[in-house]
Amino acid sequence: MPKKHITIYTDGSCSGNPGPGGWAALLIYSGSERVITGAEKLTTNNRMELAAVVESLRVLKEPCNVRVFTDSAYIANAFNDNWIDAWIARGWRTASKKPVKNQDLWKDMLSLMEKHEVEFVKVKGHADDELNNRVDGLAVEAMRLG
Repeated sequence: MPKKHITIYTDGSCSGNPGPGGWAALLIYSGSERVITGAEKLTTNNRMELAAVVESLRVLKEPCNVRVFTDSAYIANAFNDNWIDAWIARGWRTASKKPVKNQDLWKDMLSLMEKHEVEFVKVKGHADDELNNRVDGLAVEAMRLG
């Protein structure tokens, strides 16, 4: 049986960095939408961006083909420019030999990605992408309510 094709838009928000933060994801499958959100009291924007992807993959109940749209260059470059492979090869160290930040979330994401085919698409934030703007607003709202 072919895998379902899921489109996911994700975003994270943080007031201060660190500060209170929120994340949101919009999952789209066959014309249906599901929104998930979350918040943390003291976090960073990158952690919220990562949490949005991790939690969106976590809710998938079966192996899927997934396209994740993100305005986070941090996430898109990690996979599209193979940063993550280099980090792992260096024992979770950056090119400047510093420990990779947010390793817990990166490792969670990699574990969840093992059962899915995942493609990351970088979109410009705060621009003309309607769905990216929508998840941005949801992430800000989650942060405020968090």
